[in-house]
Amino acid sequence: METSEAPDFEEVVEKTLSRLGNLGDQIFACSPFSQYYDDWLLSLKSVLSEFESNPAVPVDEEFVKACSQVLGDVELKLSERRSEEDVIEETTRKLAEHKTLLVQADTEYSYGTQELASERKSDIKRLNRAIRDFEEELEEVNQTQISVFSPLARRSKSRKKAELTRKLDAAKGELESIIKELEAEQEKLRVAYEEKKQALIEEVHSLETKVRGSEADGSVEDRRVTCEKLVKAVQALMQRKTLQ
Repeated sequence: METSEAPDFEEVVEKTLSRLGNLGDQIFACSPFSQYYDDWLLSLKSVLSEFESNPAVPVDEEFVKACSQVLGDVELKLSERRSEEDVIEETTRKLAEHKTLLVQADTEYSYGTQELASERKSDIKRLNRAIRDFEEELEEVNQTQISVFSPLARRSKSRKKAELTRKLDAAKGELESIIKELEAEQEKLRVAYEEKKQALIEEVHSLETKVRGSEADGSVEDRRVTCEKLVKAVQALMQRKTLQ
């Protein structure tokens, strides 16, 4: 039977360096990227564990210390990245809420404007009809021919004309008052709406600035540098073994 020889130190080093290179180049699929951190760290520790436990590898204290330092550093950095992502996630949630509030503000303003107009619609319609009727009556009175020999009829026409004119002026005054009141309420509603909308827009812009760039994985450089340091630690161990 043929027996396979155990890989020598150089082969183990070559394999380990290749695996570290792959881990250093690994790109995570999508945010939140922190969901991949634990698996990546587990893979990294597995590579080091297999390397250190191989009989062909003369692990020394300097190597163990260097790897421990690198692992501690990257775990701390990934923990900080995780906290940053938690903040970004909360900010993104607030951003979505504020965008919904913007749409809601537009809807409420449109509805409020319609409600104000609806509340005054019947009064405005009633007064316009009354004004039109008074003007028609007044026109009829003006066109009524009265005999110069009938002073009673002239006085009656004059009184009727004065009464219609009074009622017409009163209706016009009431209509003008209602329209001014409506315009004042609409302006008050508009100002409140604009202030609320502007505040929401500013908050949305602020939140968008905070989440801008969160689609990119900020841990890429941390993980690449970590693997490069471990590669150097392995190479340094290999060099020490060669010198020995």
